[in-house]
Amino acid sequence: MPHSLWIAAGFALFAWWFSTGAILWAVRQADRFGTGRQVTLLLLPVALAGGAGIWASLSIGSVNGAYLGFVSVLLVWGWIELAFLTGQVTGPNVYPCPDDVRPFERFIRAWGTIAYHEMSLLAVLVGLVHISQGAENTVALWTFIVLFFARVSAKLNLYLGVPRINTEFIPRPLAHLPSHFRIRRLNWLFPISITALSFAVACWLERLWVAEPAQAVGFALLTAMTALALLEHWLMVLPLPDARLWRWMLPEAPGPILKTSRQDPEGHHGF
Repeated sequence: MPHSLWIAAGFALFAWWFSTGAILWAVRQADRFGTGRQVTLLLLPVALAGGAGIWASLSIGSVNGAYLGFVSVLLVWGWIELAFLTGQVTGPNVYPCPDDVRPFERFIRAWGTIAYHEMSLLAVLVGLVHISQGAENTVALWTFIVLFFARVSAKLNLYLGVPRINTEFIPRPLAHLPSHFRIRRLNWLFPISITALSFAVACWLERLWVAEPAQAVGFALLTAMTALALLEHWLMVLPLPDARLWRWMLPEAPGPILKTSRQDPEGHHGF
């Protein structure tokens, strides 16, 4: 694999764009034909291959090991995201959030919509931390850590409220999800998220500057991925048409998602 740090950063950018588009395409197809479970099971070998790649990468301290760990994590992460977007691994709450609920109840309901998915990601993270102890190559671990904490930050910002929320690619099984988001000028967490991600990018750049060539490629991949996470946060407030990056490659949606009533069974709290 190439040692160029610019090639590594470009590869991370392409992998982010392509993997996101591939997931959206598969989810759109499953949405059109009502085959979410079948598509998720059919692509399970992708996650298994990613797991095998992560295990193999731990003992490879070369450039090849850095790329293998990075790509393998994207395969595992992508399959879990697919399982979420097709409605197979979400949470016990499948009802929209009423407008008049108290803050604590709103939080419980929001957590109930994504609980199983978030716990799945946490379980993978714990497993990765365990198997990466003393490993020669930890690019896979740190890639997953970046993705995990960037996702948690993004979801909390959407819950607390941001100016721009793109719901264009929300599939039918998650039609209730946007009711838990809020549109507002800003929230207290957003500056913290931006600062933390910016600091992480600076840390990766510092490590990249002093690392040996083989390790530097891994840090270049991590720098690019963290910078993309930072960009995705800024897109919550900046009026940029980010959906155009993938809209052209997707089939037409099966029609507008019908508005779901915000009424749900008496006393339902998502559990």
